[in-house]
Order: sequence, then structure tokens, then C-alpha cells
Amino acid sequence: MSILYRHFIRLIPQFRSITLLSRQLSIKSSVDPGEINRFRQLSSSWWNETGAYTALHSLNQLRIPFIREQLVQSSSKIKDILKPLKDLQLLDIGCGGGILTEPLARLGASILGIDAVSENIYTAEYHADPSLKENLNYKHVTLEELCENVEQIEKYDAVIASEVIEHINDVDTFIANISKLLKPKGLCFITTLNQTMASYFLGIIAAEYILRMVPPGTHTWNKFVRPSDLITLFEKNDFNVVLNNGMFYNPIINRWSWSESQAINYALCAAKN
Repeated sequence: MSILYRHFIRLIPQFRSITLLSRQLSIKSSVDPGEINRFRQLSSSWWNETGAYTALHSLNQLRIPFIREQLVQSSSKIKDILKPLKDLQLLDIGCGGGILTEPLARLGASILGIDAVSENIYTAEYHADPSLKENLNYKHVTLEELCENVEQIEKYDAVIASEVIEHINDVDTFIANISKLLKPKGLCFITTLNQTMASYFLGIIAAEYILRMVPPGTHTWNKFVRPSDLITLFEKNDFNVVLNNGMFYNPIINRWSWSESQAINYALCAAKN
């Protein structure tokens, strides 16, 4: 493929996104236009493991086993040791460049990754392993748009929103829409930031402005959600929270671990009743 052709292909999502973005925002949406523009500027960095998404790549060491183990415990479909998520239908909301979506597909899941940023979807599709084409798909669409024809789409065994809800406007509507897409007893996995002074100083001031782990302005503290508030929203939408764990990130060794403290990061798994 010539260099000129590659550059031309990369421009296509930018042209399409102008009309698609206006349509997305005409629907009652949890998507923040400012967040879309911010992540659009970082869309080419997703698979750079030493760049803006270093911590997210490292988070896979924690969140992939977390998702896998809960699904294995809750599902009667698990029969393949090498591909334990085979025959399960998963949805990854805010999939970005696919750095979580693709590994879950390698575990056998049939997974759809969706994102409101067209450039992110282009990056994910460009990187996708051809051997996963039967069970790995991406779509440039918002959660609200996906729910427009919810009666006509297949429901999911699990929905994942990892490092997403701290970037949206309406968490209540977001959880309600997830409920529409899940099968009964289906699981929802969330990882996010707590709204505490510790998360402000370490998750924003230190991470963005001192250590420069992520670009300044990546997070807005007012959008962080306390675990107690998130649990209340899940219960309101007919979920039962089955796990609620703290997470800790050590930037010196680039490693995540489970923690008794939820002061900064936490992971939550909820089952639809």
C-alpha cells in the first residue's frame, strides 16, 4: 500500500465524523463533545505502550482476569479452556483503539467494540488481527444510537465500560441503556475513578500536570463517580452489585494491583436481575 494511499484512507473518518457527530448529538446523549475532540487528537496513540495510554495497557493485567473470571463463574457455556469466553456475546463501550476489545476476542468472546470517535474505530480496525475477524467487530456509534433499535439487536452476556463513565455527562441514562442491552443475569463491568480529594491530587494534578502520564485536561474531577453513587444507580436500574474492588496504580513500575482502598480507582461488577 503506498504512503499516499495510507494518508488518504486515514482522512476518511475525519470527513465522515462531521456529519455523524451532528447526528449523534441531536439524540439525547451522554457523550460530551469536548471529550470526543480530546480523544480524537489522541486516536493514533492507542497502541503505543509507552505513550498516553501506558497505564491502560498495564491495566489489562488486572481487568482482563477480572472480566474473565466473573464470566467463567457466572456462565454455563464455558467449555473451552484455551478460549474460556467462547460463545459469549460481549459489548465494549468506549473501546478506543481496541486495547481491551482485542484481547477479549482472543479469549473466544464474540465482541463488538463501539466508540463515539470515528478515528478510534479506524485505529482499532487497522490494528485488528485478521485471525479474529469472525468474532471481533467495531462500530462507530454511541451507546444511545445502539439502543435506538434495541428490540432488533441481539442482547449481550456482558457489557464493559472500562475507564469510560468519568468522561460522560449522564451516568444514570448510561446505566439504563446498558440494562437494555443485557440479557437477564448478564454482567456489567466498570472501572473508573472515585470522586475524592486523593483522586483529584493524584489522578489529575500528579498524573496530568506533574508526571505527565496522560495529557493535561484528560479528566474532569466533577465527572468522577463515587462507588456508593454508582451502586445506587445500578440498583435503581435493577442490577445487583456482586463485586466492588479498589485498584492501585504504581507509575514507577507501571503496574496495577487490587487494593482495599477505593480512594482513587475502583472496579465494579453488577449483574442484571
